[in-house]
Amino acid sequence: MQDDAQKDDESSLFTMEMRGVKRIQNDRADTGKVRTDHKQLANRRQNATQSVANVKVDGLSDQFVIDVGAEDELHWARDGVQEGQMRKLKLGQIGFDGSLDLHGMTVEKARETLWDFIAEANRFEVRCVRVTHGKAARVDGKRPLIKSHVNTWLRQHPQVLGFTSCLPKHGGTGAVYVMLRRTMMEGRDE
Repeated sequence: MQDDAQKDDESSLFTMEMRGVKRIQNDRADTGKVRTDHKQLANRRQNATQSVANVKVDGLSDQFVIDVGAEDELHWARDGVQEGQMRKLKLGQIGFDGSLDLHGMTVEKARETLWDFIAEANRFEVRCVRVTHGKAARVDGKRPLIKSHVNTWLRQHPQVLGFTSCLPKHGGTGAVYVMLRRTMMEGRDE
């Protein structure tokens, strides 16, 4: 009998301790994770789908731009490119068969134009082109914007084997000679 009295005391003690406590309506734990707003997610997906149609994917990233000075000489070669070829490029001994001037363009327009230009040169199996990026210091005192971006983009482009600043007669540190990969078109009669 004492066990029943002890149970009644524990039950009344428990009831007394639980006074003012509300019963949990949800049996799931709150992990602190923000709940997914399905309406917002649907809107984001729709907006992403619409904007993808307008964005040209070219593989050239602006995530990390290598800042260069107005008078800095640019020089870069992909692994495996012979030093002798790069030396000839720097001395202007490899003739360029196309030229592009990016002066006065926005960064986005310059990127699109450069991508299209290299694609066109690739279609015609051109070995070397010249890209004039300019070297004007910016109004805000920072380094040349287009020159810095071109220096970064050319390193990322799969068709570019190497590049180097031009001779003074071809633009000096305001332009680069760009050596391109050639795939040798089928049926080419040379």
